[in-house]
Amino acid sequence: MKVDHKFTVIYSFKIIEGKENDFINAWTELTKLIYQFAGSYGSRLHKVEVQFFIGYAQWPDKETWKNSTDKLPETANSLRRQMRESCSEIKTEYEMNVVKDLLYEKRFFDLEK
Repeated sequence: MKVDHKFTVIYSFKIIEGKENDFINAWTELTKLIYQFAGSYGSRLHKVEVQFFIGYAQWPDKETWKNSTDKLPETANSLRRQMRESCSEIKTEYEMNVVKDLLYEKRFFDLEK
């Protein structure tokens, strides 16, 4: 994937006990809207512990990320509220420029053959 000015944001989420599915569902639907309407390249969510998640989102550049909120439909607000109500803490941990991108969606060779 071409790097140019690709930008990545890393978030951490501390989930309220019993709210994990609510959080994951809201995160999933909000991420789809951000991808569809705001120009992101998508996001990944990782589970670190039962109630602690790390997510990261990639963007073409920092400006697209900064201006993304204005481009979302009204339904995004209820998804954001559901995420906030599912978490005891949400942090933007890092805002980073991609220097080198070696992530591939498909395996191009099989090490076991």
